Amino acid sequence: MAPAQGAVRHILCMKWGAKYGPEYVNRLYAMVRRHLSGDFRFVCLTDDGQGVRPEVTCLPIPPLNLHLAPGQRDGAWKKLTTFEADLHGLRGTALFLDLDVVIVGSLDAFFEQPGDFLIIRDYDRFWRRGRITGNSSVYRFELGAHADVLGYFRDHLDEVQARYRNEQTYLSDVLHKQGKLAYWPDGWCPSFKYHGIPAWPANYWKAPFVPRDARIMVFHGEVNPPDALAGRRNRRFRYIRPAHWVAEHWTE
Repeated sequence: MAPAQGAVRHILCMKWGAKYGPEYVNRLYAMVRRHLSGDFRFVCLTDDGQGVRPEVTCLPIPPLNLHLAPGQRDGAWKKLTTFEADLHGLRGTALFLDLDVVIVGSLDAFFEQPGDFLIIRDYDRFWRRGRITGNSSVYRFELGAHADVLGYFRDHLDEVQARYRNEQTYLSDVLHKQGKLAYWPDGWCPSFKYHGIPAWPANYWKAPFVPRDARIMVFHGEVNPPDALAGRRNRRFRYIRPAHWVAEHWTE
């Protein structure tokens, strides 16, 4: 079902460690404000809210209590804490966005699309054929509605981490078995890496582009928005020209 009309809308993001600075949060807020009509609350779950603009509510990331070896990091498993039964008292519908996405179209429909839990269908690659895994760069849910997903994870930490590669494979599998998993329409959340770079050899003379119907460009893997804007990749022999369109959208 779609969220109830008039329900409180939240945008959630998460920032920890030193990989992304406050400018990522600030630019994400600005993009949401330009592309989402009406009222919403923007919440950043973080271990450091310094430098984040005042329109953003910064709240602590709930602890996961992982069993980590020395030097091991809990990484994106932290996203599961968005499913707390009581996430800092927040109530309503939440749209989670990764910090390094670039919003290029209206977000209104992300709060109107029917479904209990919506996520990106992970991008088609031969090793993923037949899988139901979602990509957790963009997902929507009712706050407090999926506390069992987090609860099972906390009660079976070693089992879940041994069985699943990351948080999105676990999350997708559990909600699929519950009949609650649904995907955003094709084209809404394309991958910059897979869908926004001209195929070889045209990538040497054609600039990266925004695919038709795109609303959120997802940056994953070796390129993030500043890299794309500068025409940088950290993979040899995979050249890209500067994606000048990033400068138009990825601004405060």
